[in-house]
Amino acid sequence: MEDAEVGEPVGGTIPHDAQLPNPGAMTARTLRWHGGWARLGPWRGHEHVAYLAVGADVPPPREVVGECLEHMRADGFEDVVTSAMSPADSLAFVDAGFAVRERLYLLRHDMDVIPPVGRSLTRGRRSDHPGVLELDELAFDGFWHFDSTTLDDALRATPSTRFRLGVDDRGLRAYAISGRAGRQGYLQRLAVHPDARREGWGRDMVADSLAWLRRRGVDRTLVNTQLHNEAALQLYQDCGFRRLPFGLNVLGRAL
Repeated sequence: MEDAEVGEPVGGTIPHDAQLPNPGAMTARTLRWHGGWARLGPWRGHEHVAYLAVGADVPPPREVVGECLEHMRADGFEDVVTSAMSPADSLAFVDAGFAVRERLYLLRHDMDVIPPVGRSLTRGRRSDHPGVLELDELAFDGFWHFDSTTLDDALRATPSTRFRLGVDDRGLRAYAISGRAGRQGYLQRLAVHPDARREGWGRDMVADSLAWLRRRGVDRTLVNTQLHNEAALQLYQDCGFRRLPFGLNVLGRAL
């Protein structure tokens, strides 16, 4: 499967009404510490599963993790899953009873040799979101596919974002979201329709993202993918990404 996802590198404070009893209707809550943030909200349409997204230059203190758990329990969630995080950022969560749900490869592109783009791609617009979500559901396992909220989050995750679609006479074949924060690039999401795999769409989407990022002065670009996703791993390596010696962990636990 040609797909990829990376965690959100930036975030903002979002107000929260603690009196809301329905977790599916819960607005997001952001907790901060010196050097990082953690955002809490429902997980992609699973109303009893919380999503804990972490962005950190400094790993979260144990008391912040404990506060996150208290808020999620109070909001009625039964389980929690985290964003992909580094082993160092995972330690406080493991100490709080979290376990690894999934391990991910982390790859880096140094923006030296970028493959050419073979097709003209289309700018993604809000009117395209329903079709993008349908494709995403086909491309990813059920628990990991986007809903409208997480698609919006991915498009807002970085100060600069590129949203491109691959379309032919059969309709939408692929889409990619890439982003830039300073001189750091991210390939946020890449999905290819199952009927269009091995047609070069994945390579074109990656090449377009890398070319856009390099034009904006990015020094390196990161992407991650699941350990069992050999097709995506090969795609990224063929496009010049190098696998880093450490990966990322998605953690989870019951509440």
